[in-house]
Amino acid sequence: MTILIPVLGDQLSHDLSALAEQDKAGCIVLMVEVDEETSYVGHHRAKLVYILSAMRHHAEDLRASGWQVDYVRLDDPANSGSFTGELARAVERSGAVEIRVTEAGEWRVKAMLDNWADRFAIPVTILPDTRFLASHAEFENWALGRRQLRMEYFYREMRHKTGLLMDGDKPEGGQWNFDAENRKPAKRDLTMPKPLHFAPDGMTREVIEMVESRFTDNVGRTEKFGFAVTRADALEQQAHFLDHALPQFGDYQDAMLTGEPFLWHSILSPYINSGLLDPLALCREVEARYRKRKVPLNAAEGFIRQIIGWREYVRGIYWWTGPDYVRRNELKAKRNLPSFYWTGETDMHCMSQAIGQTIEYAYAHHIQRLMITGNFALIAGVDPRQVHEWYLAVYADAYEWVELPNTLGMSQFADGGLLGSKPYAASGAYINRMSDYCGKCRFDVKQRLGPDACPFNALYWDFMARNEPKLRANPRMAMPYKNWDRMTEGDKIALRGQARQFLERLD
Repeated sequence: MTILIPVLGDQLSHDLSALAEQDKAGCIVLMVEVDEETSYVGHHRAKLVYILSAMRHHAEDLRASGWQVDYVRLDDPANSGSFTGELARAVERSGAVEIRVTEAGEWRVKAMLDNWADRFAIPVTILPDTRFLASHAEFENWALGRRQLRMEYFYREMRHKTGLLMDGDKPEGGQWNFDAENRKPAKRDLTMPKPLHFAPDGMTREVIEMVESRFTDNVGRTEKFGFAVTRADALEQQAHFLDHALPQFGDYQDAMLTGEPFLWHSILSPYINSGLLDPLALCREVEARYRKRKVPLNAAEGFIRQIIGWREYVRGIYWWTGPDYVRRNELKAKRNLPSFYWTGETDMHCMSQAIGQTIEYAYAHHIQRLMITGNFALIAGVDPRQVHEWYLAVYADAYEWVELPNTLGMSQFADGGLLGSKPYAASGAYINRMSDYCGKCRFDVKQRLGPDACPFNALYWDFMARNEPKLRANPRMAMPYKNWDRMTEGDKIALRGQARQFLERLD
């Protein structure tokens, strides 16, 4: 009377709902590496190494905890290439009488799980993913009847629900959000913390060798691979962040420095999104540090907001909007993604820094994603679906449920303002204010016209002009359009001509 429990690559948790209250002796956990999951986009090679190695280590951890694990490797000659095919083989091997699985994290995989009920002659039980604070129904109830689905108000609901940073019914410190205090530019600091680097063990080196031989055309490098691939190491990275980086995380979370890919960021999102770390437990530890006066309130609140606010919110948006969300393109952007997104080879220093570290580490922090690579794609008019597929491919923490709303909604405004209240478009002045990138660039951030002018400047005004029919009525865009209106007609023509010339040379 065997129960077969498939565990997906983003479900590397011992407290998974499918495993709860089960007799280990009567269950077999099925974990599989298959082509349909490793190849639906051209994943960064380091991302593939992280996921596959974390899966293999998690399987060993489950075995050590008393579970029977049936594990199929990608290079197994009998591997069918699909999860459904491997499930069918496992049912035959085990003689299972039931399939028990935790719900999928994205629409593509949900369709696969839903098909299992028709595909197999034994019962298929799909359980909710209890690792999130808000269920699908809870988010839908919150969204019902609202004209605008702003994260800030959802975040307050999650603060009340968890009690995190609450003073009775009021927020700790008298305000919900300390984001205004978290926008300081950073200076180079020899005492800046560095995240831990975990040298690949034998199992990880085996995965690296397979990925390097099998995915030769994929973006990225693996020679500096240093992600944690076990829960124990992920917890060690978590403790390192809390001890050394969290106190200044709030102040400098939007800052950017040449040659400094990590700054005071946690580098924990890959582990949270794949299941190695418990997000609520992490937030409670952050709060505890604040209560003990080890970190300031703006740092604790800013970090907790990213997890119980933004992370939960984008998951809700993803499931609430449905599988057609990926097709939205409110601004009708059609330009192809420039080839330098895959190489980092561009004279724009900010772009080469953000893309270069992405290629090297499969990582960039949220401002580099939003206000450098995302901002450029937005003001250049790049097809948002191509932008989405790039982000999904290149970042180790990218799963569609969390990446798609961030890209189409927050970064590219392709949903017309459902998620973000305005387009996050900016000229070079913002980049200069929040980084040292511009001082090391061959372009001049203070010039708008001419061969040495920062491309972001003319592209920004061209974006404003060509999207004026859709954006002028937005209250948050009133000031930029007042500035546009003050320009002479000659200046407007010159700026748009500068943008057009740059875009014509883009590839």
